[in-house]
Amino acid sequence: MIDELYSARILKLAANLPHSGRLPAPEGTGERVAKLCGSKAVVDVVLDDAGRIAAFAQDVKACALGQAAAGVLGESVIGATADELDAARDAMLAMLKTGGEGPEGRFEGLRALKQVADYPARHASTMVAIEATLDAVREALARKTPDTRTSLAGAA
Repeated sequence: MIDELYSARILKLAANLPHSGRLPAPEGTGERVAKLCGSKAVVDVVLDDAGRIAAFAQDVKACALGQAAAGVLGESVIGATADELDAARDAMLAMLKTGGEGPEGRFEGLRALKQVADYPARHASTMVAIEATLDAVREALARKTPDTRTSLAGAA
């Protein structure tokens, strides 16, 4: 059964980590650690004027499953919005925890990790990259959105 979990496809995805490294001037950075196994993802993003990911880098130190999820994410993340990432994360959690089909559209490749559902101890490592990406995007969006309290206070 463990051979199915670490299939040739999973190992190939794990070996291919697009956008590896860090960005020199990120607008947002997210970091997540899976407490059970120590898998870690640090993600940097730059957003375009519409709030889509224009630049992305990831530094992932994880097991093959976490690396595979990060590989799929890295292949598809440029141009993604926070809403698309939220939907992919929610679908991924449903796939792992309640038998859902998994993400659709841009992040459908994450369905390759469906067999991880049978290994609850591996769920967190599979989620670190997408969670860190969401954190980075939220931080970048917060920096782009002016704080209306500050604007109003400055006008008084």
